[in-house]
Amino acid sequence: MNFPLYFSKKIAFSKDNKNNLSRIIIFIGRLSVALGIIVSLITVATGIGSKNAIRNRMADFGGAIQIKSQKSNSSYNSSVLSTENFQFKKIQELPDVATTQKFVTVSGIMRTEDNFAGIIFKGISSDFDHKRFEKFLVEGETPKVREGVYNGNVVLSQKIANDLHKKVGDSIVTIFSKEDQKPLYRKFRISGIYKTDIKMIDDLFVIGGINHARKIQNFEKDQNGGYEIFLKDNDRIDSVFPVIEKLSGYKNYAEKVTDKYPQIVDWINIFDTNIALIITIMLVVVVINIIMVLLILIIERTNSIGMLKTLGANNRQIRAIFINYTLLIMIPGLVIGNVIGLGFLLIQKIFGIIKLNPENYYVSVVPVDLNPLYILSISLGILIISAIALVLPSYLISKISPVKAIKYN
Repeated sequence: MNFPLYFSKKIAFSKDNKNNLSRIIIFIGRLSVALGIIVSLITVATGIGSKNAIRNRMADFGGAIQIKSQKSNSSYNSSVLSTENFQFKKIQELPDVATTQKFVTVSGIMRTEDNFAGIIFKGISSDFDHKRFEKFLVEGETPKVREGVYNGNVVLSQKIANDLHKKVGDSIVTIFSKEDQKPLYRKFRISGIYKTDIKMIDDLFVIGGINHARKIQNFEKDQNGGYEIFLKDNDRIDSVFPVIEKLSGYKNYAEKVTDKYPQIVDWINIFDTNIALIITIMLVVVVINIIMVLLILIIERTNSIGMLKTLGANNRQIRAIFINYTLLIMIPGLVIGNVIGLGFLLIQKIFGIIKLNPENYYVSVVPVDLNPLYILSISLGILIISAIALVLPSYLISKISPVKAIKYN
């Protein structure tokens, strides 16, 4: 039988603690652990949830990786994608690739009698993933485009629609211009309105038929401005990117969505710093409180320590008893903290009670990521770190004399 563990269980669950100082100390210890778990769970779940939500929104709108012509550079107007050494079939066959879709972009101006908006017209084709885009649709539908057929429908962002006072079913005039050419006027019908909550996208992009974009850019009917590569798991983007880059051809280049919007990525990376800082503070608070609990319990049970030493227990065994005792005290705090923290996070995940300003946070509702690995790691991490931190103060037991301890009152 493990004597230290057996004895620590006996005193931890003893009813003798109900009317003495240890009752208050135990409550304080459990409260600090519960609060530490709640704050840590909320910080990790919302922090990682926000990172994943923003990154996935960017990837679901324009692909995790885009392949474009070297001539395009940072221009919003597409150049013809080179087919030299472009191994598109091999890219499609990669196990991490979910779907691909072609596009052509061209800049323009949408105008009404009262207002105007600079836009990027993104021409889509028959391979457009309408189901993936559904999460962004506020109302209406995306244009069903066929090769060689001009589709006059477009999808505007809610921001552009509001600025131009337009709604689904309305018509809108768009002006496209190229160097040394007269402006081109096109009239479109608004078939849908979308919202990604990402300002850089919602302020600019209009979704329409690829044949209009090809005509404006003087492309041939089979020429494209680029391909959007959608992955089965966006966490794999860094490992898949070098492979796709090699298959893109030397006259084209591949670009990760995280490189396309570096300002958003820099902002996302702040979450890592905040998560680490808050969890460190919580750990320090919990450890300090648990050490305080251990020291007070040692002082309160000085008589018991003296008796154990008289009966032959050594310092190592007694230290193990009190460390186990303190850790057992923490368990109800861990359980309560997990129940409250996970309960709050589940409510937020299901009902989205807490809202955010997408202008500042790129999401309109606080996102939650309930990864079981993170949940278990937080509870086990606090237990393990607390156990290690208790070793040093437990050496106070070796300073207690059995004779004086028995006389201690």
